[in-house]
Amino acid sequence: MKKAICTDKAPSAIGPYSQAIEVNDMIFTSGVIPVNPETGEIPQGVEAQADQAIKNLSNLLEASGSSTEKVIKTTVFIKDMNDFGKINEIYAKYFTGVYPARSCVEVARLPKDVLMEIEAIAQK
Repeated sequence: MKKAICTDKAPSAIGPYSQAIEVNDMIFTSGVIPVNPETGEIPQGVEAQADQAIKNLSNLLEASGSSTEKVIKTTVFIKDMNDFGKINEIYAKYFTGVYPARSCVEVARLPKDVLMEIEAIAQK
């Protein structure tokens, strides 16, 4: 059985989807963008956006009973592949030890015209 996960410490869904779903002690998050959940604002610059997006992801994982340490796989969507190194620096602050598997792709456009989005699969 699947269970929807919802928290006000990450941006709410802006469409017909759940922030995350739990199935058999596995957590599957939707894409998380760098919107400050308290103010609705988007920080300026790729580093600030990466930090906010991954912080939002971390909060969502915690609300589901998981954490960044239990992440198995992430997918990172970025607006400009030239920002790859900057995003990696922020990413490494949240994911340590045995890093999760990861895909990173450049995309033409993201919701709210943000510079990056991240999703994850984690163990509970």
